[in-house]
Amino acid sequence: MIPDNQTKRQHTRTVTKAAVAVLVLSCVAAYYYLVDPSGAGFSFKCPFRLMTGYDCPGCGIQRALHSLLHGRVAEAWHYNAFAFFAIPVALLYIAAEASGCRRLNAVLQHPVPVIAVFLGVVAWWIGRNLI
Repeated sequence: MIPDNQTKRQHTRTVTKAAVAVLVLSCVAAYYYLVDPSGAGFSFKCPFRLMTGYDCPGCGIQRALHSLLHGRVAEAWHYNAFAFFAIPVALLYIAAEASGCRRLNAVLQHPVPVIAVFLGVVAWWIGRNLI
């Protein structure tokens, strides 16, 4: 069976999206492997922390990612324990979008997982500032 032009274009778009996602994620991983956000190099400063003095849910995630890429799990946990939840969930959403898998996208965009992720972020945000 020979696929029609629309199927070919859709397949090409899916492969292109996946390739771009892999390329971008590889560049981000390479950057955070090579550059320690604690020291020299460019790293984003948290505007919420600069304005309020409190940590946002993502504070420390750059340092945690650097530590994880170097195999220092305990150090990464110290910087931001939420990274162990946030990074896999973000990668799942990126993979679902890049792959074009409608079934997975439908599951991930259903209100239950969206609300669960939102509540997890809010709970972490509040909890880390109370401790």
